[in-house]
Amino acid sequence: MLLAGTRHRLAPLLSALSLILLLPIALVAGEPATLVGRVQEHRLANGLTVLALHRPGAPTVSLQMTFLAGGVDEPSGRTGMAHLLEHLLFKGTTALGTRDWSREKPLLAAMEEVGTALDEEVRRTGSGEAAPDPAKVAALRARLAQLQEEHRPLVVKDEIDALYARVGATGFNASTAADLTSYTVSLPSNRLELWARIESERMADPVLREYYLERDVVAEERRQRSDADPSGRLYEVLLSTAFAAHPYGRPVIGWPSDVETLELRDTREFFQTYYGPNNAVVAAVGDVDPAAFFALVDRTFGPLPAVPAPRRLITEEPLQPGPRRVEVEFDAEPRLIVAYHKPTLPHRDDYVFDVIESLLAGGRSSRLVRELVDRRRVASSVDAVNGTPGARYPNLFAVFVTPAGGTAPAEVEAALEAELRRLAEEPPSREELDRVTRQLEASRVKRLISNRTLAGQLAYFQAVAGDWRYVEEHPKVLATVTPEEVSRVASRYFTAENRTVALLRPPERAEGAP
Repeated sequence: MLLAGTRHRLAPLLSALSLILLLPIALVAGEPATLVGRVQEHRLANGLTVLALHRPGAPTVSLQMTFLAGGVDEPSGRTGMAHLLEHLLFKGTTALGTRDWSREKPLLAAMEEVGTALDEEVRRTGSGEAAPDPAKVAALRARLAQLQEEHRPLVVKDEIDALYARVGATGFNASTAADLTSYTVSLPSNRLELWARIESERMADPVLREYYLERDVVAEERRQRSDADPSGRLYEVLLSTAFAAHPYGRPVIGWPSDVETLELRDTREFFQTYYGPNNAVVAAVGDVDPAAFFALVDRTFGPLPAVPAPRRLITEEPLQPGPRRVEVEFDAEPRLIVAYHKPTLPHRDDYVFDVIESLLAGGRSSRLVRELVDRRRVASSVDAVNGTPGARYPNLFAVFVTPAGGTAPAEVEAALEAELRRLAEEPPSREELDRVTRQLEASRVKRLISNRTLAGQLAYFQAVAGDWRYVEEHPKVLATVTPEEVSRVASRYFTAENRTVALLRPPERAEGAP
């Protein structure tokens, strides 16, 4: 497992020769190439894990706070909650984002009461109860809009963002995935106190203000990213087809009917369940004194209470009983995703799949690019991803193909299957495998040069793998993968009964239609 994220493919490789020459030297000029012994670790009494790495260079620090709370943790009927919560945590606290908390508090309570009544009325559709009362829905919507107008003057928009910008911070952002949610920022090293105060307050005392407005924003985001985007739509359908039981089959952004009626009390409960210090990792990389940073975190985050360990009752995906296929009609050029179930880290086969990913689609000289794009010209683009949509549980190895203009998707699919079958029947040469492992190591070195990326890698693997050292151990294991092992894994998993195919095609037009 190389990177976090839904489409975590290798970055485009630089010149192979120049990167290979870089491998023995330090990640940053003047520093040792290994992270072991340099990344300092600290665990607070409340369970918060803190990692710090001092690196020479500019007087800045990149920070990432990661919570083991993602789409996979949402209860049924409440999909999209983790992503909505991520949006809301930018809204501030009782001290940030408000002009007058004493006046704002009762308005927020009134909005929640009206909003909850509205959601309950709207949700009656399809529940076996009487249909929603249009007059009641209209009255509740009007009352909620009135309260929102009264509330608007009391809100200080984007105050946290403004505070960070004022001191020269960059990259203040967040992301939610199937496995986790992360919050990032880079700022001058003499402003770490500001970061600690803001982020500890956001964890201890968030106010989920403008809840219903932000929920509408997320609903619109869902329409743009999934409903109106062909790639997003196809990927969403692939996951829901490949995973019949496991929550990896649900979209992180949520199903439409869920997002539109997510209740504030449920979202607050999700925060209280998963946003405790004992379910979080903080990583700081750059001009940071680890000892001083740990003392600062102790002082600001230490008073926060641990939360009870979440009960993670996740349904295990049963063995796929046979091939699955789904087609999506969309007014766009055809595209294809072919996916196979596989284990996750630290299973040995997951390492082998990292090699297979690069071997098949890692650059212009990779097998699928060379064969499908360059030689046969049946595809205009090919990509492969090991470990989607997450890495906490068994996941998918997926190949994304865009057929060349005028090429039937069936022809592209047949060509792809032939290449996967060839990999299963004929081990790659030792030279080809060595080239791939060098490329993987070169890409790893490139990624770790950036303080921001390295902080993200440390926090991600500490949260998902349980140990940030996965970053260091991963290339050592890859170097032991053999050609015969690649074919064994390909033969075991690239089978018809383990395959899910999702095809996006334009709707058929009636004869004579424009």
